Amino acid sequence: MGGVTSSVAAKLAFFPPSPPSYEVVTEPESGVVRFNRFPHRENVEVLRLPTRRGTEIVAIYVHNPMAASTLLYSHGNAADLGQMYELFVELSVHLRVNLLGYDYSGYGQSSGKPSEQNTYADIEAAYKCLLENYGAKEEEIILYGQSVGSGPTVDLASRLPHLRAVVLHSPILSGLRVMYPVKRTYWFDIYKNIDKIGSVNCPVLVIHGTSDEVVDFSHGRKLWELCNEKYEPLWLKGGKHCDLELFPEYIKHLKKFISMVEKSPSQRGTWRKSADQFEPARTSTDCFEPSRKSVDRREKTRPSTDKSRSKDHKSANAEKLKVSFDQIEKSRRSLDCFDKSRKNMDQLDRGRKSVDRLDRIWAG
Repeated sequence: MGGVTSSVAAKLAFFPPSPPSYEVVTEPESGVVRFNRFPHRENVEVLRLPTRRGTEIVAIYVHNPMAASTLLYSHGNAADLGQMYELFVELSVHLRVNLLGYDYSGYGQSSGKPSEQNTYADIEAAYKCLLENYGAKEEEIILYGQSVGSGPTVDLASRLPHLRAVVLHSPILSGLRVMYPVKRTYWFDIYKNIDKIGSVNCPVLVIHGTSDEVVDFSHGRKLWELCNEKYEPLWLKGGKHCDLELFPEYIKHLKKFISMVEKSPSQRGTWRKSADQFEPARTSTDCFEPSRKSVDRREKTRPSTDKSRSKDHKSANAEKLKVSFDQIEKSRRSLDCFDKSRKNMDQLDRGRKSVDRLDRIWAG
């Protein structure tokens, strides 16, 4: 059963744009490396990063001279860096952050094939690049995971105790829970965020649309409930899976969150104490759709062993940090990934094409 499920899942998991939306070119005179679709920008660097699994991924680094934080962005499915490029530049400007975005193995011009284990190696290579190439420190880095990107984001965050913060944008509880109303975690499930989020020990912001047709809103709500350091969530009424950046509240809330986490612990005030006040809003009828009651029921039946599992994860963190990324890889099971069937691919792609409207909306 598990083997069959994983085999089917592997075929439905990832939808890299085909053909890729960009090519990497080197200007013959200057030697500058850039994307063919975009003119060279002085503050944007195109990189090729080797991973511990033998692939080479493409990444872009956007520099902001005013930045006090660096955002490591793991994008969603059915997108690549060519489609995310303008959004990354805009986020760097509006949030005053440096930003590193990368394509998963098999996406864009990255080599290899997409898989759960490869995405873990991909984000580790990007994180290592920030430390070694740009002098970033763990406590200055904010991990940002969108949709499927929440998988590698939560996995890495669960092993880094000194991160500045984490942002989960339309995140998933696990791959299997996106497709089926399961009540427990199975060994063949992938991106088990529901089991790993308890080991994340930094402020977490969750953003989700209440009308998400790809990843139900209940996924973001449940992950927020399980966070150790939950920050005021952003539930965007009527928001779908790929249009959240177009809501004015999106950039305002992100700015507020980043401003908070950049302060010293003594300056952060009472944001932790006030987090519980956002619970009532999440139970209002505006935030739920009647047809989604089955998702809520399956989450209520989760066993109480989650708390003890979280404690076990925390006690093991110190030991995990002493282990190299290669050793960590050996301890993981080799599983294929899945997210959603191909009928969602056109919806995801259309959402990415709306990025060119960001300037008008954010300026308003």
